[in-house]
Amino acid sequence: MHIKFLLLAICFTLACSAVVSAQAIQSVYTNFKNCKTLERDDQAAGYLLEQCRGVGGYKLMVRSQDDRQDITVLTPRGSEQELNLGQIGGGGFSGLGEKAEWRVKREGGKTVPIALIVRFNVVTDSSNPEKTTSYLVVSKITARQVCRIGEVDPGPNANEEARRMADSSATKPCIKPL
Repeated sequence: MHIKFLLLAICFTLACSAVVSAQAIQSVYTNFKNCKTLERDDQAAGYLLEQCRGVGGYKLMVRSQDDRQDITVLTPRGSEQELNLGQIGGGGFSGLGEKAEWRVKREGGKTVPIALIVRFNVVTDSSNPEKTTSYLVVSKITARQVCRIGEVDPGPNANEEARRMADSSATKPCIKPL
């Protein structure tokens, strides 16, 4: 009888642990539409630098020029980490989606970002500039660094795949800038 009770208690504990760990990482979304313009030069191929709201003290700096966009992550300590999005899809004309998805944990009552997912639309065929490929770009966020670790190609399960990649991103290597 005691063995059955002990096994039942162990199974219950493991089931509760699985639920808690599944709930440990969540998504918080921020919008690219409500960013603050920091610099603008219409003469320099439409150069625009905007600062966008982030999570947990992080901010996103979005740079637009010559119909291409890129992101620099501004950490709470003030360091800037470029994501080098121009390396994706051969450097064609590009643009960000409408929002950033921050994968976060709660630690000590604070929201702590562990990864960032953004949609990045790239013209991959210069003969057809209306046709874009929409990637989900995944970047890890740790106490030491913020860097791009990969991108997910379009597909029916792309969002779930990007979240899985983001949730295990701490041990992934950074993609080196060209």
